[in-house]
Amino acid sequence: MKKLKMLVLVVAITFSSAMSASTNPIEKAKPETVTETISELLKDPGIQFDTELSAMVEFTINKDNEIVVLSVSTQSKALESFIKHRLNYKKVAQEAVGTQKNFILPVKIKK
Repeated sequence: MKKLKMLVLVVAITFSSAMSASTNPIEKAKPETVTETISELLKDPGIQFDTELSAMVEFTINKDNEIVVLSVSTQSKALESFIKHRLNYKKVAQEAVGTQKNFILPVKIKK
């Protein structure tokens, strides 16, 4: 009787382990707004800034749903170059754009 209980226990543990391992992984949700998309693109700059920097970024979305940076107003040339490099011609989801095509977005980079 003890062997039968042990066998049932082993089968139950094996079955529950196999079922939990075969679940589908949760996919990362895509950003739903242009602001969230920009935030994702500007994460982890890879550049060390001595102080907190800010900029005003003016950009538009072209017919291919790509970001086109029109201007970056900031005191730091390094920040301007970083923003242009990270954002220019990156795709955004059609749902994120909506009807608006021109944007002005404040950006802050913390040290």
